[in-house]
Amino acid sequence: MKFHSYNPDFNFVKAPMEFNKHTDRDTLQYCLGSTLYMPGTKDIRDKVVNKNLDVTSFVMCCEDAIKEEDLAAAEDNILSTLDYFADKITEGEITLNDIPLIFVRVRNTEQFKSFSQRLTAKRASVLTGFNFPKFNSRNALDVLKTLVDVNNRLGILLYGMPILEGEECAFRETRNQELLLLKNILEPYKQLILNIRVGGTDMSSLFGARRGIHSTVYDIAPVRDALSDILNFFNRYNDYCVSAAVWEYFRAYKEDDIDEIIKGNFHSALIKGQDIVNPAIDGLLKEVLIDRANGFVGKTIIHPTHAKFVNAMFTVVEEEYNDALQILNTSGGVVKSESGGKMNEIGPHQRWAEKIVKRANVYGVVKNEDSILSLVLGHNK
Repeated sequence: MKFHSYNPDFNFVKAPMEFNKHTDRDTLQYCLGSTLYMPGTKDIRDKVVNKNLDVTSFVMCCEDAIKEEDLAAAEDNILSTLDYFADKITEGEITLNDIPLIFVRVRNTEQFKSFSQRLTAKRASVLTGFNFPKFNSRNALDVLKTLVDVNNRLGILLYGMPILEGEECAFRETRNQELLLLKNILEPYKQLILNIRVGGTDMSSLFGARRGIHSTVYDIAPVRDALSDILNFFNRYNDYCVSAAVWEYFRAYKEDDIDEIIKGNFHSALIKGQDIVNPAIDGLLKEVLIDRANGFVGKTIIHPTHAKFVNAMFTVVEEEYNDALQILNTSGGVVKSESGGKMNEIGPHQRWAEKIVKRANVYGVVKNEDSILSLVLGHNK
């Protein structure tokens, strides 16, 4: 996989790298990007093989996205899909680099145990890992030990991605203790944890709230506070890669007068809340801007049209990339940025610079913020 493959002629300052499930964990954790969630019953095989799906990672869901009576059909479809991709690779029709990172969102611990017994080495060869919904300090050890057992049985590295979305994390009186417990439980298994994910919709529901199309998840104060604390526990010192909450609205964008949009100041319009594409996409872009500023990398999506926008928003602009390289290549003290517009303090900005360079390697470097919309819409400037 490689980000932005739909626009092969785009003029990157630094082109994104290729990756697959065997890429080292420290890099791979940045490679999920816009992760598409879909029901486990959905058949997307032809779209992947024919390169009609512009996503680099997707999750086949056995939990909220399907009815309980459809669970058996979902499991069968997932296993059939894994067999299909493995066979295509064996037959030489595609390579591992041609398929997105694939995850299975299990329904609960017992279903995870039973489903994992149906996995073979062949199926696991194209599977990257599992999502664990409603992950909490009560079920964490059982889930993680099962993950270790699956890896040991198959001899293939499969990752786990806990989803923090329950009452224990949402409610103030239990949150800090719960997050500390989870951090301590996860520490021995850290190399098996690819991503920490958050359930913005589930947490919003606990407060009877839902963000509108013109607002962001950060406008729901109790959810904002929970997200802030999750980052505080898991994003300090770049310990884990934490992915942002799902955006719930979708509408196809139109390319009408897109040249005029690109001529305008895209970044300024985003900051000022001005119209850019349409309300659904504009809302997504504004939320990703806040996600990114707070240290989230990647985002859950529910519609493939969102993928290009989210992934483009995680590209790195040339000025910040140069700043990051300057910081990492200077022994200490304070230096003036190459652009002359800011101070780069070597010690305090070190971890920021490390994260920027990792993002740059994975998502690429573009000239400036206005280049992002050009990248999304197929322009090569």
